[in-house]
Amino acid sequence: MFGMVNFLTYTVMYGYLGGDALNGGHGRFTDAGGTEQTGYYISGHFLHGSRGQSTGVPRWVWSYSELHSTSIWPTAGVMMISMIVLARPHIIATMSESNWIQGPTFVAVSITLIAVFSAFLSVWLLMGFVRHMIDT
Repeated sequence: MFGMVNFLTYTVMYGYLGGDALNGGHGRFTDAGGTEQTGYYISGHFLHGSRGQSTGVPRWVWSYSELHSTSIWPTAGVMMISMIVLARPHIIATMSESNWIQGPTFVAVSITLIAVFSAFLSVWLLMGFVRHMIDT
């Protein structure tokens, strides 16, 4: 339930703000009107055309957007692991001895790869957020 709420909230806020901080940044940018500005900005690819547009925002909105964007990776990992756990009996039953990999092994390897990948991306993005907060 939490995962669905997090994805829905992220989607609504992405649409409302016109993008997210991971596509934006801080520094000099050109807004939708073609004006050069300096500050924090949010951008969204394909939201307002093929290149999107940048929107200036306060620092707290930019920080919220970057943290919420970072929270998508662990949420996706937990949701995918949950789906595998729910499907585990079916996976084990259908992956018999004649397959190249047995069902329990497939489940264990899949869960491990998903956990490592989502944890790596979460830590990497969180370190980027901390670096941005220290730099500014």
